[in-house]
Amino acid sequence: MGFYSFLKDDRLVAASLGLGTVGFLLAMRSILEYYRDEAEVKPTPPKTQYITQDTEDSLGLSTLESLLSHYNFAIRDTALKIVAGRAVNDSSAVYHLLWGITRIDYEERMEALRALAFAMEDKDAFQEPLSALNNQKAYSALVRCLELCLDDAEHEKLDDPLYDEYYLRDIGERRCLMLVSQLVHRYGVDKFIEVGLVERWLAKQPWGDDDEERQKNFTMYMDRRKNRISDICFHLKTCKAGRKALFKAKLTPKSRRSKRERPDQIKVVLEISMTNEDDFEGPSQAEHVPRVNDQTAEEQRLRRRHREAMVLNDGTHSLGRSDIIEREHDSNS
Repeated sequence: MGFYSFLKDDRLVAASLGLGTVGFLLAMRSILEYYRDEAEVKPTPPKTQYITQDTEDSLGLSTLESLLSHYNFAIRDTALKIVAGRAVNDSSAVYHLLWGITRIDYEERMEALRALAFAMEDKDAFQEPLSALNNQKAYSALVRCLELCLDDAEHEKLDDPLYDEYYLRDIGERRCLMLVSQLVHRYGVDKFIEVGLVERWLAKQPWGDDDEERQKNFTMYMDRRKNRISDICFHLKTCKAGRKALFKAKLTPKSRRSKRERPDQIKVVLEISMTNEDDFEGPSQAEHVPRVNDQTAEEQRLRRRHREAMVLNDGTHSLGRSDIIEREHDSNS
């Protein structure tokens, strides 16, 4: 009787109906979501297509010409890379461009030079594009191009220590110097010396009227300028053949002493000019006193001892006389 009375309890019946209803609703929701997801038509992602080497090789010249004039920039850029890759891998095309940069006609020379510079800059199309120019014909053609660039524009005398005229040079000459600089950094400067880079181009720059002025301006240019010309000249001075060529061109003086005659020790002379921070009138001029050489050993010892001092500066201000603490000494020591 107790069990049947428990089953007939209204509270149990209500709880059972509530749980059954909730379970039914959850089951129906799961079933509907499942069928909804299955019936959904998902868009197919586009398949990524890459241009293989076989696809590039199958493109004809007429096709590439039409792609080069396409309105889409990405297509034009891809077509340019394909043309540059073919030119670098084709020795006859490279020789044709090298022949073009040696022409006297300015427009023809600039077209060939632009194409050659673009082909050498494309690292993606060819792993080592500069290897196509690592031969005697290419070095001679580049030097000939620089030689022709001397007559394209009038150059001022290179005697101004503050004015850098490199970036105002003709764009063709700068393109050619870019290729020369890349080859020098990659393969060295020896082959350029053999084809006469110094005699045919560097020596013809307006360094000066006489030998002394030429050497002075060349040294000043090396010290003051940071461009491709000074970089090439620096590599020329690092090798024996380059120094010999610079001396023959009367750009550098002959070394007076050989390495065997040079002393092993190097003297370094430091000159320090200090001003007092409290003195706003201007820097104090130090009085030059000739060094007395006829001193005894005791006098020299005392002189060195009296000269001892400490310099204390925390870096928050410039060095002044107030930062120097001299050692106190008595007359008996």
